[in-house]
Amino acid sequence: MTIALPKKAMVLAAGKGTRMRPLTDNMPKALVQVDGTALIDHALDHLADAGVPQAMINFHYFGQQLVDHLAQREGAPQIALSDESNDLLETGGGVVKALAFFDDGPFFVINGDAIWTDDDSTALQRLADAFDPDTMDVLLLLVPLADAVGHPGAGDFFIHSVGDNTSDLTGRLQFRGDAESAPYVYASIHICHPDLYIDAPQGAFSLVTLWRRAAEQGRLFGLVHKGRWHDVGTPKGRDEAEQMLIDARTSS
Repeated sequence: MTIALPKKAMVLAAGKGTRMRPLTDNMPKALVQVDGTALIDHALDHLADAGVPQAMINFHYFGQQLVDHLAQREGAPQIALSDESNDLLETGGGVVKALAFFDDGPFFVINGDAIWTDDDSTALQRLADAFDPDTMDVLLLLVPLADAVGHPGAGDFFIHSVGDNTSDLTGRLQFRGDAESAPYVYASIHICHPDLYIDAPQGAFSLVTLWRRAAEQGRLFGLVHKGRWHDVGTPKGRDEAEQMLIDARTSS
């Protein structure tokens, strides 16, 4: 079963960006610029390019700066805000607080701490095309560990039940567990069904809690990204991501 492109997405922007200091000493991480554009706008521009008309954004650290910045943004997507000024809810709790915004259909979630480019069809469209709510609760975009530039540490997942075409891998995921490493890294973007949040914890919690439950039920899947990707967790990562975008422009 295939679905239409979701009309709504959430961009997680409430984190403190501790690893990005000193760039985040006086501003939220979402406003750190990469190649002249704030991280939050890179994510929103991807949503606009894919045709996603509405986005929910949460805020906490230096939240008013982010609110003011978004008020000046023009064009798609239409933005709604989730205020976490008093309670930082982590990734899972942040989505739960905003869950009513997404109605009953699948939606995208983007962590605003990565920069990516697309080789052909957008990553968001590919996720929508591959997502089957009859068999999946969540489909994560992945990058091979060898291509996960700026990512600290080992890989996150193994992929099982995939085809032979390694440029278009889609399959059921297994967490790294006790293994020293795994071949794939979560690329900060996923599509999910609201059923993923049935009986979700209250308050602050990580989305990984729900992914582990989905994995136990055989309903956690991954899709390998086609394009460049860079983690933007540190000032060095920001500079490298900026160079990646420059290189992508000059090679196109």
